[in-house]
Amino acid sequence: MKKNKLVRPILKWVGGKRQLLEEIEKRLPKRISYYVEPFVGGGAVLFDRQPQYVRINDYNKELINVYRVVRDNPDALIEELKNHEKKNDESGSEWFYFVRGIDRTPEFENLSDVKRAARIIYLNKTCYNGLFRVNSAGQLNVPYGRYKHPNIVNEVGIRALHGYFCNANIEMREGDFADCLIDLPKGAFVYLDPPYMPITATSAFTGYTQGGFGYDEQVRLRDECVKLREQGIHFLQSNSDCEEIRELYKSFKIETVDAKRSINSRGDRRGTVKEVLISD
Repeated sequence: MKKNKLVRPILKWVGGKRQLLEEIEKRLPKRISYYVEPFVGGGAVLFDRQPQYVRINDYNKELINVYRVVRDNPDALIEELKNHEKKNDESGSEWFYFVRGIDRTPEFENLSDVKRAARIIYLNKTCYNGLFRVNSAGQLNVPYGRYKHPNIVNEVGIRALHGYFCNANIEMREGDFADCLIDLPKGAFVYLDPPYMPITATSAFTGYTQGGFGYDEQVRLRDECVKLREQGIHFLQSNSDCEEIRELYKSFKIETVDAKRSINSRGDRRGTVKEVLISD
């Protein structure tokens, strides 16, 4: 399938890999018969490679709903986003906080898939620094970003992504990462981009999903990587360059790379940091 250069992430996602694509691409197989991504997030690696046969997953069901709606109903999604754009132009933060607060009401469960997807895209484009973070109740709790011209209706990007989803054979799942790794076909390749192990006590960011992703989950992920190696299934994982990760993966290949982090509440803590790429 010919690659479409317009296929790229439509959401700004914490830990997105667009700045590391060159380093990651060097380490991917030239041919991938079946691509698997259990923590798909913004999908930078997936959309850059655009494989034909794919299984993606994320614990964040609202994110997976966005991708399903892009695949199944892009026209209705675009129209709903135009409505958000109009309301945002009219009232800015007032509309933002109203939309953000919908998941705190009983009406949230009755929203259509299209309205849920448009809500997430709108909030992602207008919230502070594009930071998707939820509280212990699973509710988005990021403030308004006050951008002058947020790109709320990315019609070109949505239609390009819709085309890829329709032309490829993509299984979309929501749930635990380990379930996504069951019954993989021979020749599958797995790219793992979990919530990173924090490198300091104050840098922990566990708010992508309700419940977070702590050290015990990192251990469980390592155990799944051991299983993949035993099955002869190749993988590549991105994570923090820290003592805990290096100890967990001491029997694997670990390479250090430079990455740019742009999401932090303090500007002086943004910039280049060391990360690791782990493989079998």
